[in-house]
Amino acid sequence: MAIQPIGFSLGDWIPPVRPPAEPMIGRYCRLERLDADRDARPLFDAYALDSEDRNWTYLAQGPFENYAEFHTWLSDMAKLDDPFFFTIIDAESQTSVGIASYLRITPPAGSIEVGHIHYSPLLQKTPSATEAMYLMMRHAFELGYRRYEWKCDALNAPSRAAAQRLGLSYEGIFRQATVYKQRNRDTAWYATIDREWPDLKLVFEQWLDPNNFDNDGNQRTRLSMLTAPLLKARG
Repeated sequence: MAIQPIGFSLGDWIPPVRPPAEPMIGRYCRLERLDADRDARPLFDAYALDSEDRNWTYLAQGPFENYAEFHTWLSDMAKLDDPFFFTIIDAESQTSVGIASYLRITPPAGSIEVGHIHYSPLLQKTPSATEAMYLMMRHAFELGYRRYEWKCDALNAPSRAAAQRLGLSYEGIFRQATVYKQRNRDTAWYATIDREWPDLKLVFEQWLDPNNFDNDGNQRTRLSMLTAPLLKARG
């Protein structure tokens, strides 16, 4: 009888716990559990700097007509366990400048996704923006998750580029995967796994080191150059 192929043994692997609400603290920013009363006003003002509302295009919600609507939505999100929202607080200004969440949290499979990422113009293209993603990824793998996912609208070119810059490998397109804002979404999938994390962690630490930035804050080495050799597939 022919031997049937099966997946490799996980040995004594134990499913991780769900992410706790404890802060994740870095050099340039920290992430804290979303609190609408604390975060809504600074976030609303920061998002208003995106005068064309382009950052809302690929999100399932928004833009919001007024602060009251936004505060209500943020309050509803803060109560959820999945997605599990964090606010990103800039270390220098001590201001909430963006949000991100864990979602599709599946401890029995050791799988977790990052999503609902909304960076205000105050956060975009800063070391804090990258460090926030590093902190969330590091926390997930330290908890024992085996797979870390990123999904986005296949038409969202900046999000797809960001996933690969962060070292998440392309895994394909799910056609007509969902509907939002009464339009179709084909979903692009990206991920990294626990066996890849040690090398990726070193790359993040190299890039985030203050010595990687000149006196004007310009990066000396691009993160995409460091993560490119680690990608299993591009797309």
